Amino acid sequence: MKVLINFIELTRIKKPIGYMLLFWPCLWGLTIAYNYNNDIKIYLKYLLLFFLGAVLMRSAGCIINDIVDRDFDAKVERTKNRPIASGVINVKTALFFSSILCGLAFIVLIQFNTFTILIALASMPLAFLYPYMKRFTYWPQLFLGITFNYGLILGWASINIDIEPIIIIFYIGAIFWTLGYDTIYGYQDIKDDEIIGVKSTSIKFKNNPKLFIFVCYLVFTLVLIYLGIHFAFNKIYYGGITLIIMHLFLYQTNSLKIYDQVNCLKIFKSNNFLGFIIFLNLLIGKIII
Repeated sequence: MKVLINFIELTRIKKPIGYMLLFWPCLWGLTIAYNYNNDIKIYLKYLLLFFLGAVLMRSAGCIINDIVDRDFDAKVERTKNRPIASGVINVKTALFFSSILCGLAFIVLIQFNTFTILIALASMPLAFLYPYMKRFTYWPQLFLGITFNYGLILGWASINIDIEPIIIIFYIGAIFWTLGYDTIYGYQDIKDDEIIGVKSTSIKFKNNPKLFIFVCYLVFTLVLIYLGIHFAFNKIYYGGITLIIMHLFLYQTNSLKIYDQVNCLKIFKSNNFLGFIIFLNLLIGKIII
């Protein structure tokens, strides 16, 4: 039981926000690519596979992140009790757990077509390089956005055998979404991060955070609008866009208090609900034309 509890803490499986934010872009890409005149079972099968893949890879990613950041984590109030930072789990055991998770994720991956498998494998270096970015650049959130939203391309590729410009545009828009919400997340640790020398967009834009987050969310919103125009989605889709705009700007941006950890975490977690709303909006726009 102790090993199981430590494993759960290590992978943060009890905190679904991490793997859900990885899963939503996969589902968005799958949703806009899929032809719903075909057997819906295929869509549901891929949905389940992407969910499993997101859970497994996010869990493995948490372990790698904690191994790399173990010295930093020990100096940050919010993370000092993580299993590796606190010494409850050693690096060798953590690597073993990560290998098992990556192996299971590979079994999930090979259920897809060859094109999807190849471009997924090409993204692996991104996932393992991310933890190092905060040491060298104030833009680790940008790198996270590139990594976390890669599932958009995978979702598209699971149905199509080519990459069209529209999915790249959507991918770029989603990167800005992550850049915004992960900057908000970073404000939880800004005091400790400045002391230990960790870099982030949270620190870089601490004097005018709302303007930076506003610009990020504006780019994402414009991409969602363009998506509707490109696919000729119905008016219901634009009604959903209105709700998304209200959430991004009136709630997240306007109510942000960067030195209030509870406020930052609450706003960050609300992006899980937003991811679901975007998925539902895409599904409605795709089916009801």
